[in-house]
Amino acid sequence: MFVQQAIAILDSGVGGLTVVKEVMRQLPREKIIYFGDTARAPYGPRSTEEVKLFTEQIVDYLIQFNPKMIVIACNTATAAALEDIAAKVPIPVIGVIHPGARAAITATKTGRIGVIGTVGTIKSGAYTAALQQLSPFVQVVSQACPALVPYVEQGLFRTTESENAVAESLNGIKYEPIDTLILGCTHYPFLIEPIGKVMGPGVKLISSADETAREISTILYDKGKLASGDDSPIHQFFCSGDAEMFQRIARDWLGEQLQRAPVVWQISTL
Repeated sequence: MFVQQAIAILDSGVGGLTVVKEVMRQLPREKIIYFGDTARAPYGPRSTEEVKLFTEQIVDYLIQFNPKMIVIACNTATAAALEDIAAKVPIPVIGVIHPGARAAITATKTGRIGVIGTVGTIKSGAYTAALQQLSPFVQVVSQACPALVPYVEQGLFRTTESENAVAESLNGIKYEPIDTLILGCTHYPFLIEPIGKVMGPGVKLISSADETAREISTILYDKGKLASGDDSPIHQFFCSGDAEMFQRIARDWLGEQLQRAPVVWQISTL
C-alpha cells in the first residue's frame, strides 16, 4: 500500500499555521504533518541553546513519520537551529527567514526595509544578514515586539487589547522612513490588519508564508517529490499544550482549507 510522504511543518505554537495555510492553497495535493509546541511557547524570550534543544526534540519526533521535507515555520527557531537541523537529517530542511527576505527585496522600491520579530529573532540579526546578502545596499531597521505572540497563542488576535498592543509595539518603527515591513514572526500575520492600520498604506507588509510555499514547491519539483494523484491528503496536526485552544485557532485560521481534506487532531508530549 502506497503511503504518501508528508511535508513536516513545525513552530513554537500556532504561528506556523500561516505557512500551513499557504502550503494548502498552493499545493493542495500535499499531506502536511504539523507540530505546534504550544506548551512551551513563546520561543522568543528563550536562549538560543534552549530553542535549539526544543527544535531538535520536535524534529526527532517528526522524523518517525518519514516526511520528505521539514519546514521550520518559526523565525526564532530558524535563526537558532536551521543549520544544525539541516546537517542532522537526510531530507531538505528550510526555514522562513530567507524566503521572507527575498520577498522584501522584491517588494521594496527605496531599499529601506523594516523588520519586526521576537527578541530572539531580532537579537540574532538573521534578517539583516539575509537581506544584505541579497542586496548589500539595503538599509534595515529592526524592532522586537515581544508583546504580540501571547495574544495569538491565546486566540485573542481579534480583540481591542491586541490592537492596542500592536499600536504600542510599533510606536517606534512606524516613524522610520521604510516602504516595506517584514513580519518576522509567523504569528504576526494573525495581526496583519491592525499592523497595516498602524503602518499605513505606504508600507508593504511581507509575510514569509507565500514565498516559503513557493520554495517548498520548487525544491520538491526539483527532487521529483511533488505529490500526484487525485486523492485528498489526510493532514495531521499535533500540539504539546492545550489541544482545544489549538484546534479552535487552527479551524478559525485555516477555514475553507480544512474543508478540502480530512484532518487528524492529536496531542503529544515530547
